[in-house]
Amino acid sequence: MISPETIEKIMDTARIEEVIGEFVTLKKRGVNLIGLCPFHNEKTPSFSVSAPKGIFKCFGCGKGGNVVNFLMEHEHYTYPEALRYLAQKYSIEIEEEKPTPEQQKAMDEKESLFNLSAFAQKYFEQQLHESEEGKSVGLTYLKERGFSTGQIKKFGLGYCPGKWDDFTQKALKQGYKKEYLIKSSLSKTKDHLLYDSFRGRIIFPIHNLSGRVLGFGARILTNDKKRPKYINSAESEIYHKSKALYGIYFAKSPMASADNCYLVEGYTDVISLHQAGVENVVASSGTALGPDQIKLIRRYTSNVTLLFDSDPAGIKAAFRGIDMILEEGLNVRIVLFPEGEDPDSYARKYRPAEVREYLDSQAKDFISFKTGMLARESKNDPIKKAGIIKEIARTISLMPEPIARTIYVQKCSEMMKIGENLLMGEINKIRRQKRQRKSSQLIQHEKGPVSVPPQDQMHGEGRPGVEENASQEKELIRLMLHYGGHEIVFEVENENKHTEKVNIRVADFIVQDIESDNLELENSQCQKIFREFSAQVNNDKLPDNKFFTSHEDSGVRKLAVDLLSEPHTLSKNWGHRHKIYIKEEEEDLKPRVLQAIYAFKLKKLEQMIAENRREIKELGDKEEPGAESRLLELIATGRDLLSKRSLFAAALNRVVTR
Repeated sequence: MISPETIEKIMDTARIEEVIGEFVTLKKRGVNLIGLCPFHNEKTPSFSVSAPKGIFKCFGCGKGGNVVNFLMEHEHYTYPEALRYLAQKYSIEIEEEKPTPEQQKAMDEKESLFNLSAFAQKYFEQQLHESEEGKSVGLTYLKERGFSTGQIKKFGLGYCPGKWDDFTQKALKQGYKKEYLIKSSLSKTKDHLLYDSFRGRIIFPIHNLSGRVLGFGARILTNDKKRPKYINSAESEIYHKSKALYGIYFAKSPMASADNCYLVEGYTDVISLHQAGVENVVASSGTALGPDQIKLIRRYTSNVTLLFDSDPAGIKAAFRGIDMILEEGLNVRIVLFPEGEDPDSYARKYRPAEVREYLDSQAKDFISFKTGMLARESKNDPIKKAGIIKEIARTISLMPEPIARTIYVQKCSEMMKIGENLLMGEINKIRRQKRQRKSSQLIQHEKGPVSVPPQDQMHGEGRPGVEENASQEKELIRLMLHYGGHEIVFEVENENKHTEKVNIRVADFIVQDIESDNLELENSQCQKIFREFSAQVNNDKLPDNKFFTSHEDSGVRKLAVDLLSEPHTLSKNWGHRHKIYIKEEEEDLKPRVLQAIYAFKLKKLEQMIAENRREIKELGDKEEPGAESRLLELIATGRDLLSKRSLFAAALNRVVTR
């Protein structure tokens, strides 16, 4: 583990403009550097690098972060890999931190499983190429399937002999523990005896992103219907089926280059397409696609093309998984193969150029494909058509981007011959119902009459004022990030009734003022940043911006980068040339801080007033002991809240209604 001291040294030494400048052509503009964004296609530069703040931000696609985040996004490094890259670039010696006994035990166990998997892969591969049984049975089968020697070796394919325990005995002799043989499911027990799990099968190693073997898929070569055709390694500390994609190690760079991922079902589909020159392909290995696998793809591309045979039942069964991909914000296309063909058979039957041409020419966007498929089924039946409209609306409603939803509404309404307004109305209804369900789960109604509701009861996009609150809270955090260490001056009356000036840092003032009223920020990321400042109130050193842009919480990192990035900056020279004086924010800092605090508290008061009125209404419908006195108490509280609201509204020059 890289020690915190080394990480801090790396972050202090690395110059973000130098690192990004190796990948992006940057030009000076004001205090920042700009260039064409490497994460999306653009003709006008919207990618900004701030050397003083140590952050980058694209105002086109929204990506942003520090120098480590850039390397992770652009080069697809893990966090430790990005740190080691920077350490090497700036000649910083990596100091490893000694892990705790618990951490060491977990690391040792994972490493033991990885080592065992590597040994097993070499054993299976050796058996395939060197043993008589492997060559006559396994290698012959693979050659008959049309796989070249190059592809067989590239994917590390192997063969497990049909003997009862040949692999197990060799592993034990090499010192691998029985415990790990069972955990990895390479061996099983029967009558207290160990035997090989994959005997008599072709072996497909499953690699992680760095090329290490996580587990195995194994195909039987006989027609024994009592035994499954394929079996996989069991779940372990290193292999999680829902997080692994077969072929991802070989496909990650081609996926990023092509900005597309072909998704197939089986191991042989992947290998055959590779042999046809299509390398940006991965397989879900027969499992339903899960969120972790989708996020893995999303690291390299936002475009997924699913390859299916022409079985309608199979396609419909996959619709649920495809909906999940859409919900993650990825674009989905689909390619159907001719009847009787699948990706494996088609790639073996046709020349590589023909395979690639077919994939390019037959790819259709999924929503249009689904609309057309369902429309054909309706056959002008009005009841079926109504159901199909609802189904199409549900699918489009999953897409997070409003522009994409609008485009598909136009397209699908034309295909279905229905009005755009009707389809969009149904989509909005579905999204509204979803928000309401989410809101009802998050909002609890047991709150006190005067105190601000607890933070965990205030979340939820359906709650009135939450989005406005988020904006006001972000303004408070923005001021703290930009000007937390700046001092503002207040005139106060001392014990002798004389006026004196008191200097206080912006961060200290905001924290003390908010905490004096026992208030919390509702946005969890804002509250985390607020707490970090709160912990340092009255200390000499506040947390700097690098602390937040390198924060372990990805949400905190993103928020900090967004708030520290300034999309538009006017140069002072421009103002002098045009004889326009632009007041710098620093020169107007005190009123801006006060305005932000007043706006935040005003919204809190409005929420409390709404809650007070709700309780009064509910209590007015009840006839129970003490209800009358409680009602009077609530009315008095309501008057007090309204009075305070008027004060804050007046300070902000706002007009409020009763």
